Amino acid sequence: MRIAIMGAGGVGGFLGGKLALAGGDVVFVARGKHLEALRTHGLRVVGAEEFTVLPVTVSDQPQALGQVDIVLFCVKLYDTESAAAQLEPLLADHTVVVTLQNGVESLQRIGGVIGKERVLAGAAYFPASINSPGEIIFKGSIPGKPLVEVAEPQDGSSDCAEQLIQEMQNAGITAAVNKNANLMLWEKFCWIAGVSGVTAVTRQPIGIIRADPDMRSLFAGCIRECVAVGRAAGVPLDAALEERLMGLLETNPAQGTSSLLVDLERGRALELDGLSGAVQRLGQEYDVPTPVTSAVYAALKPFRTGDAARSSARRF
Repeated sequence: MRIAIMGAGGVGGFLGGKLALAGGDVVFVARGKHLEALRTHGLRVVGAEEFTVLPVTVSDQPQALGQVDIVLFCVKLYDTESAAAQLEPLLADHTVVVTLQNGVESLQRIGGVIGKERVLAGAAYFPASINSPGEIIFKGSIPGKPLVEVAEPQDGSSDCAEQLIQEMQNAGITAAVNKNANLMLWEKFCWIAGVSGVTAVTRQPIGIIRADPDMRSLFAGCIRECVAVGRAAGVPLDAALEERLMGLLETNPAQGTSSLLVDLERGRALELDGLSGAVQRLGQEYDVPTPVTSAVYAALKPFRTGDAARSSARRF
């Protein structure tokens, strides 16, 4: 299979690196200083695993890379439509785009640009981020979860999904097929919306949050509200989900944070509107109160566009 990584950040960089290291035909779409570092020095992964891929086939122009069988769509939520509009040169008649973004709205957003029949839902269950241009820090797997799940389409099994899972497994990436895309996305969303919002608003890692009764209660409130919104939307989230997600807080590394906190600390734009903001917005749509999540969203809102917002706030 020929695989394109659209967005070579933490998730895309790690997965693409593992696939390329195993001999896979992998091409990357990246930009800026990260692009130049990948071209010059290759892709380096550090942290729970360490390896380097050199050379790397990478460009900021998808038309320079040619058509592929699979696109792993790993861009930030705020770049979804603009990145989807760049996909056409990568797409053959059979090409499938697998979104590994956070949130629960990517299928509709990408499908609205390239056609929903081309898009499969995926979920990545590991913390990773750009450590420096060309270097990804991979912080390890989440206990009890594969690194990646890919959902079957609603109309039945997908040979492409099965082949991708096999390709990943051959590269040492634990991966599985999930038969319920909506349930998979919402279960992850309830975790990531809670942990990203709370780590970012407190500027603290998971270990400190779970040890402090007030921060722990803040996290529990975000989880409770997100689950309630999902159920109101018709997603069959089981009665034990809140308890499982609180258990996940216990088993995650104490030093673990979230990509939202990393972006906040580095003055980057935030995926806030697709996480806490989406919980608030969907709560309003389904008439579900979200006071805890809304407070987290309001506190982080001044920083959502990155340095420009921070600089503006300092003037007052």
